[in-house]
Amino acid sequence: MEYQNIIFEVKEGIGLLTINQPKKLNALNAATVDEIMDVVGRVKADEKIRVLIITGAGDKAFVAGADVSEFVNIGLKEGYDFTRKGHQMNRGLEWLGIPTIAAVNGLALGGGCELAMACTFRIVSEKARFGLPELGLGVIPGYGGTQRMARMIGKSRALWMMLTGETMGAEEALRVGLANMVVKPEELMDATFKVAKTICEKGPLAVKYAILAVHHGLETDLETGLVIESAMENLVLATKDKQEGVSSFLEKRKPAFQGK
Repeated sequence: MEYQNIIFEVKEGIGLLTINQPKKLNALNAATVDEIMDVVGRVKADEKIRVLIITGAGDKAFVAGADVSEFVNIGLKEGYDFTRKGHQMNRGLEWLGIPTIAAVNGLALGGGCELAMACTFRIVSEKARFGLPELGLGVIPGYGGTQRMARMIGKSRALWMMLTGETMGAEEALRVGLANMVVKPEELMDATFKVAKTICEKGPLAVKYAILAVHHGLETDLETGLVIESAMENLVLATKDKQEGVSSFLEKRKPAFQGK
């Protein structure tokens, strides 16, 4: 697929997806969703990519929301499939098997906030602002916002943001667990790549199964979660990466993981 709305590149095992519509504040339209989903498929098939970073072009917005003009012709017949496509995109990121990091450089509203929440981590500029303002358009967050926001910051806070339309700044996002790190705007990409490189040094299969254990475990009771953890640990204990990790530790050298 030839990309018109995004830029995708790979640097040292790290994928960088930039939503590239700065004049429109990187608003998500249907074509952009298709392109992001194509990248997700490419990354999933490439074992050399260990981390995927997502950011927005320019200094004003990560993604300022959906392309509202596309709502005009969406009614009862089209609405369900429209939202499910957004769910498919975000679930694809969530279950990619490698960490995804949203480098939030400005506004992350509506679909942009939902996209960021689907990522494993959110590293944000001091200028970042999060919000779910969809109710002001007479609709609700439809790309997972009603579900992920409540799970991430609690039901009451999530409903407050949705029903009042108030946005949340970087420091508050960090305080309530929506953001993982706040940095100066000019340091955002360097800080994000630094975190990505740190993750790349870990065993890739261990990273994958740790993510799976957390995702599945949180959706069930503790004992079932512990069984899932044991199953994931059982898998990694049989890998060559485990042998390399233990050997390198005992030999006091840096491990050379191969994802096997």
